[in-house]
Amino acid sequence: MKNPPWEGAMEPFRILGNTWFVGTRPASSHLIDTGDGLILLDSGYQESLYLVIDSIYRCGFQLKDLRYIIHSHGHIDHAGATFALVKLTGAETFIGAEDARMVDGTCPELTCAPELNMDDPEPFKPDHLLHDGDRIELGNVVIDCMETPGHTPGVMSFFWNVEDHGKVYRAGTFGGAGMNSVQSGYLRKYHLEKDDWRGAFRRSIRKAKPVKVDLFIGNHAGQNQTPERYQRLKAGDALAFVDPEAWGRFLDKVEASLTELEAKDPLTAEK
Repeated sequence: MKNPPWEGAMEPFRILGNTWFVGTRPASSHLIDTGDGLILLDSGYQESLYLVIDSIYRCGFQLKDLRYIIHSHGHIDHAGATFALVKLTGAETFIGAEDARMVDGTCPELTCAPELNMDDPEPFKPDHLLHDGDRIELGNVVIDCMETPGHTPGVMSFFWNVEDHGKVYRAGTFGGAGMNSVQSGYLRKYHLEKDDWRGAFRRSIRKAKPVKVDLFIGNHAGQNQTPERYQRLKAGDALAFVDPEAWGRFLDKVEASLTELEAKDPLTAEK
């Protein structure tokens, strides 16, 4: 079996306050306890669903309390398991309006399943289509939504408050940072080269960077050094994930990668 999911297993844990890590090394999933039900941020690969479910239980929660599944974007590593989770829980689903066609069966080829040699994920019809400035409210949690297209047209970044020991921290996740879907080969393969995904990507980075974020939540473990920070957390550093400079550092790195890609892989001529 190529890329067996169990090789990506990670121990689940509380990051801080109401926010938990319940994902895998290849694709992060995060759980937010609202006091009136649970919110899952990204469902992960369909093959890894059993790991996410196990992690939710290991953190002391019940799957029946999952109310909302919110997606950073429509790629298979972030929305691949959603169909099954909805069948199990009846949870409501949220995704950026421009990515709805990726998950509802209209354009499954855009989920990156072909590039990963994976079967298309089971389609689902999103309950809520997100736009810039929307707010998702459940229990004592309010999530502010920001459109940050580029990695896909419907990437959404999310921001919410995390309270711990009487102090409030601002958590944030940038919804899509990979360069794979703005490479010339990918854009030309799907006839997207005239859609200015790269320009949108740079504008999104610069739009998100001024936001104050104390607690940067990566939608892949390497983005915010999840495994390394978890080791610090286990060693007694209760604020291992609190780093007000991490958000800006990460977005600077993403923009530098985009600049490098544009120089090495221009779209100005057919290849």
